[in-house]
Order: sequence, then C-alpha cells, then structure tokens
Amino acid sequence: MKKYNFLAVILLGITLIGCGDKNKGENSLFTIDDSAFPAHFTQKEPLTIGILNPNSKEIDSVAYFINDLRVGSTKGAKDFRIELLDQKLGYQYLKATVYFGGDSSDATKRIELVSDVEPKALKFKVVNTYPHDTKAFTEGLEFHNGVLFESTGQKGDSYFRSVDYKTGKVIKQVDLPKEYFGEGITFINGKIFQLSWQEKTGFIYDANTLKLEKTFTYDKEIEGWGMTNDGKYIYRSDGTEKIWKMDPNTQKLIDYVNVYSGSSKIKAINELEYINGKFYVNVWQKDAIAVVNPASGAVEGILNMSGLRKKLGPSITMEDVLNGIAYNPTTKTIFVTGKNWDKMFEITVSE
Repeated sequence: MKKYNFLAVILLGITLIGCGDKNKGENSLFTIDDSAFPAHFTQKEPLTIGILNPNSKEIDSVAYFINDLRVGSTKGAKDFRIELLDQKLGYQYLKATVYFGGDSSDATKRIELVSDVEPKALKFKVVNTYPHDTKAFTEGLEFHNGVLFESTGQKGDSYFRSVDYKTGKVIKQVDLPKEYFGEGITFINGKIFQLSWQEKTGFIYDANTLKLEKTFTYDKEIEGWGMTNDGKYIYRSDGTEKIWKMDPNTQKLIDYVNVYSGSSKIKAINELEYINGKFYVNVWQKDAIAVVNPASGAVEGILNMSGLRKKLGPSITMEDVLNGIAYNPTTKTIFVTGKNWDKMFEITVSE
C-alpha cells in the first residue's frame, strides 16, 4: 500500500471511490468507448474519446463536451483528445453529440478525476497548553487583532465569543437566537461572518462592536459547517468533500473544489483555517488535520493529532471530537482544540 493511502486510512477514514459509472447515459445509437479508460484519471493524463457506432450510421461530425462546456469537434468519427489539466478533482461528465443524416444523438459518460499528489506526513510539537471550556461545543476558532474568537453549536446554546486564551476567561459573548445551531466564523472586511448548521442562515456582525448588521440565506441547498477566508473570498465547508468559495459582498457561492487524498474522496470536512496559502481542515470524527491545496483540492499533507487525546482529562470521550484550528500570525503558531475539550493546544508544524 502506498504511503499516502496508509496515512489517509489512519487519519481520515475515507471511503474509496470506484471507477465511473460505465452504463450512465448510454443509448442505442452511439456510445462513448470506455474500454481503454482507467479506473480513475489524473489531471496530468489526457483523455482520448472514441465513439462506438453499433448500427453503422454514417457520421458527419461529432462535438465533444466536458461538464457541458464544448471543448472541440471532429469530422466523421475520429478519436478526440481532451486535456484534463484545468478540470476540478471529482466527477467529470463527458458528452459527445453525434451528427448523422440530418439528425443528432448524444452519448454520455462519467469519469472520476483524482489527485496524483502524495501527501506528506507532517508532525507537530505542543509549545503551550491552555484551559478550554468543556461546555463549548466548538465549531469555529479564529484570531482577530491578537484576540481569539470561538463559535459553538447546539440549539438553544450557540454563540461566538472573544476569549483570553491564556486563562480561558470570556471577554465578550454574542448569543444566537435559540432556533439556530451555530457553526463556523471568519473575519473579513471589518465584519464577522457566522454560519448556522441546517437553518440555511448566515449572520454578519460588525467586527468592532459585535453588533448584528445583517442575516443572509444560503443560495445553495447545503449545510453550514466551517469557514475561513484568504483576505478576498470566504471559503465554506458543508459536511461533504466540497469547499465552497463565497463572495463576501454578495454572500453568493461562486465556485468549489472537491478534496481528494490520492484516489480517495475526503468527506465530512469541518472547521477550516487558511494558513500560508493552504487550507488546514478538520475532518469530522477524525483526530486528523489535512493540509489542502485551495486551487485543486488535493491533500498535500496530513497531521495525525491522535496523540493529543493522551493530554486530555478523563471526562473527555471519543465523542468529543477534534474541531477548531486558529492561526496566530503574531506567534506564527496554530491553536487547536475539540468539542467540549478541557484543553486547547498551541502547536508548531513541520515535515
């Protein structure tokens, strides 16, 4: 077994994805010839498409599409080559529109594009340990102007608050209405954005006064989980393998990446933190942090955090999962904790 698969199994508990659906979209006139297709493609592998013509129709031309975007055409039934470098990881939908005798017919096929990056095994060192409120069901963690902010979940007991991380003392707290289950937070453009879990509602506060300025409704049928930003855009997780890109000015979702470790799709992505050009992500119910390339979704590094459990008190159970990543730009260290944990850890990371 390759090292990255070994790491992924330990760290992320992923489900291995099989090859594309070879029967999807086939019709009686023409089909896409997948006899030479591998189980998975990578971005570096070009794709050559051929057309099977069991009824020996006289084909005039074929137009080719990937994810409904036309990528070229051929005269007759010549094979066509598609480069995959610019495609997202995940499922890709191929279509060949075959023109014959004044008529046309579509042949379709689904393939899966996976990562060819071998994640590095990263290690961490605990440099400080601080108290953490065991009643805090942690959903988000972020530093702003040197102050640590934490958001929590649970209906009837969701809030975000500023905290003196050295003592655990609460500085200021903002409670969500009882009907909302709070999720991740992030600071951008002088505002605090906060998500709710299944209520499809987000909140925008003034970053200085913490006063609520606006609520917004999700424009996709997704859940709210973790959140971070790169200074220009907000990034959100939804409990699947997707990390969504959101315009903070319009609150509209404009793009996404699928997260893969090798040929394995990483689901249940939770808390996010943008650190030095990479996403650091918690995976729900796993004592692990994955380092993800924001452009491709490929996992580039893996942190096995299971050793932290030995440092927690006896009341902390396996149900109290790791969740919460905050980068402190002043100390250039990372703070991590978990839901209802009694401690928060300041760590450094290296290969």
